[in-house]
Amino acid sequence: MKNIFLLVFLFLSPLGFAQNPVFEIKYSQQLAVFVFLGNLSETYPDNVFKTEFQKSKYNVEKYKNLISKFDQLSVHYSFQFEDYPYGSKKTMQTEDVLKKHLIETENLNDFKLRSAGIIPNKTLSDLGECISEFIPIYNELIYNPNKEKFEKQLDEIKKYSNEHQIENYFKTGLIFYNSSWDNSIPFEAAFYPLPNSKGFTAQAFCNNFISAIQTDLKSHKDLFSVMLHETYHIIYDEQSLEVKKEIDTYFKDNESKCSNYAYQLMNEVLATVLGNGYVYEKLDGKIDDGDWYNKKYINLMAKKIYPLTKEYIDQKKPIDKNFIDQYIKLYETNFSEWINELDNIMTYRYVISDDVKDFTTINKMFRYRSRAQYEDHITESSIEKMQNTPLTKIVIISKDSKEKIKLLKNKFKELKNLKANPEKEFAEKIFLADKSQLIIVNRKKADLETLIKSIK
Repeated sequence: MKNIFLLVFLFLSPLGFAQNPVFEIKYSQQLAVFVFLGNLSETYPDNVFKTEFQKSKYNVEKYKNLISKFDQLSVHYSFQFEDYPYGSKKTMQTEDVLKKHLIETENLNDFKLRSAGIIPNKTLSDLGECISEFIPIYNELIYNPNKEKFEKQLDEIKKYSNEHQIENYFKTGLIFYNSSWDNSIPFEAAFYPLPNSKGFTAQAFCNNFISAIQTDLKSHKDLFSVMLHETYHIIYDEQSLEVKKEIDTYFKDNESKCSNYAYQLMNEVLATVLGNGYVYEKLDGKIDDGDWYNKKYINLMAKKIYPLTKEYIDQKKPIDKNFIDQYIKLYETNFSEWINELDNIMTYRYVISDDVKDFTTINKMFRYRSRAQYEDHITESSIEKMQNTPLTKIVIISKDSKEKIKLLKNKFKELKNLKANPEKEFAEKIFLADKSQLIIVNRKKADLETLIKSIK
């Protein structure tokens, strides 16, 4: 009888069947040390963690070798969800899964047991060794000196979350995005101290949000609006395959010339609208009059679509065809010139070049990128792969120009009337039938940056 009662209790209790999304806020030492090690890499920009380590007694050969060993570990693998429309679902990153397991487990043995099979066992063992060696170093240099302030800060964050019922904003996102979430899976937010800083970091993946916070954080509304912004990316990502396909069809069936680039922008725009617009307004009592995002295209489009989005949220309506059509119409009416602005269209790029140094130049010129792919050979196969994406298509020719231009003209019907002299340098931009831009650069002596800047 006791066993039957226990079974019934488990099914009826919050542990067995959660009625609402559960938000858990915590400190994860293992995650903090993982991030700490990454910040100590020679290739990583100067930061407070590196500064504290370099002036400490631990800045000796033994630990520098461990940092180098950590830096060389191959933990970055990925796989795509091929049955979803291109770009609609985030590529799964093994590093994210490892960070998720660092947050969820209480010790490194459990972490390694949970993570076995995700990366090679030798790599996993070496990763555990590096973290283990640096736990006492991290505690002495970073955590303990900031322990009192950080733990007080963490308690205040938990209190703020409870008082403002932050989980309700998660539910708001689920309804608006027409998404789904298994409420037996908690959403875990892991924080760690960021000393001598005036800002905080934010990243979300799987069922996790992580943030390094300054120990004198004053504005919880700023933190939580950004936290929800990142969380809404996850909710968008968790839309069902059916919903993803419906939204993809709404964009592709729309006749506007702007529909493709409006689609590319939408994920970041909606996260900004909900997090930095709606959530911030609810927490602060008034809308934020400043910029909501530091990229003009996202900031301006988010503010333009906010009234319609708020109407949908207030009426508990999910994204539908009408919303998508109105979104595209607002983009075309107010910002149609954006589909010709390199700073915008190069955010979503597929670059093919025989010279891999060109990728560095492109990345330097256009640092912000939402999606980017690169191929180091101009072939029929690589062009076909590029054609199967809605991204801006960039082909940079630096040798065998006559053959490469002929190949491009055979693959793109829009180039039929292109008068291109393979012996002369040029940079051309052509709008394609899939509503993406094709950029062709034929380089001889001029540098790539100069040629790209010449594009009108």
